[in-house]
Amino acid sequence: MIRSLTITILLLCLSAFPAGAHSGGSLLIGTERSDTSTANPSISGSTTATLQTTDNRAANNDTRVTVLGYHDFSKTRKATEMLLPTATFRKQMEAIRDLGLNVITMHDFMAWKRGEQKIKDKSVVITIDDGWKSVYTDAYPILKEFKYPFTVFLYKNYVGGGASALTKKMIREMMEHGCSIGSHSVSHPYPSSVKQMRAKGANTYAGYLRKEMANSKKFLDENFRINVKTYAYPCGFVTGEMLPVATEVGYEFLFTVIPGKTTMTTSNFTIPRYIILGTHDNIFRNATSFRATSSTAATDGAIVQSTPHPVQPEPGALISDRLPRLFADLSKVENIDPESVTMRVAGFGQVPCTYNPETNKVSWKVSRRLRSRKCSVTVQWRNKGSTQYEKPMRWTFRINREAAYRPQ
Repeated sequence: MIRSLTITILLLCLSAFPAGAHSGGSLLIGTERSDTSTANPSISGSTTATLQTTDNRAANNDTRVTVLGYHDFSKTRKATEMLLPTATFRKQMEAIRDLGLNVITMHDFMAWKRGEQKIKDKSVVITIDDGWKSVYTDAYPILKEFKYPFTVFLYKNYVGGGASALTKKMIREMMEHGCSIGSHSVSHPYPSSVKQMRAKGANTYAGYLRKEMANSKKFLDENFRINVKTYAYPCGFVTGEMLPVATEVGYEFLFTVIPGKTTMTTSNFTIPRYIILGTHDNIFRNATSFRATSSTAATDGAIVQSTPHPVQPEPGALISDRLPRLFADLSKVENIDPESVTMRVAGFGQVPCTYNPETNKVSWKVSRRLRSRKCSVTVQWRNKGSTQYEKPMRWTFRINREAAYRPQ
């Protein structure tokens, strides 16, 4: 699943940018990493780079950080892979708060990685790529409300680049309220363009990389009176030649699109990020999940879902009843074939649910106590006269195991 989502993220980079900003191309995909791994993604090219840093001071440090990556937001448009409904973003920020995770600034993240200060285990860094106007109109008010710091990775050519882009004024305002700035190159080149330049020879390619990396940093430094130290690889595409150039022009921390937790020993050249897609709820769940360590308990990731029709227990709800009644209200669905309505429950398979054709409501009382931390439910139906089922409605709720296993 991690590999398929990584491929999806990289491929969708090709369609996520403003219209007319880029041309298409193929991608070279690095090796995905697991949630707790510090393995390196594969690097294209003959230049060999040592990506895994070794820091003896941090050998016993088990602090873990999740870096989240977002792109575009909307209150009205339908979710796509790179566009997240604003309401879902709010729910995710609420989930971070409810889980007790610690949202830190990029400044604190960098100081921790340098060994200059300590941070809490299970910390979160919030990043947003490209510079869409919706960062200001949709995400920023929510982040400001929660007092969550965040970083926007900007590419030079899109700052003030049209009606859908952030303006310098918007960026400066956000910087006064918890926003920091990182680089995302000058033009956000596709991997195909990068590979074409690389094929022209080492000198030409090095000059091209310096232009994309250095000119972006210079623009951001001068316009926002900062010293940018962070860089997000466009589309997560990395070649070995990028690393010495990045160091030469002044970058210290470089971010990928490969999911995983960051530790003190994670390479500063390939910091993982969970790219949150509007159509994949499980990415945020994985990002907010932390395994138990010798000093901390495990944290189950947040389930942030929405369903087109009301259901009980609600998506992501934490319940104590191990014998709940599962319920879906399909009253707004017209022309349902009563004989086609089915419900499937994790651990039970298809269950003998009850469907009321007068109210269009379906329910089932769990017949034996739920024992897992999570339970997933799927409800499906056909319209009258159709042989094809409508898109299944799925949701997941959680069971409070401490409460659930108390003697009754």
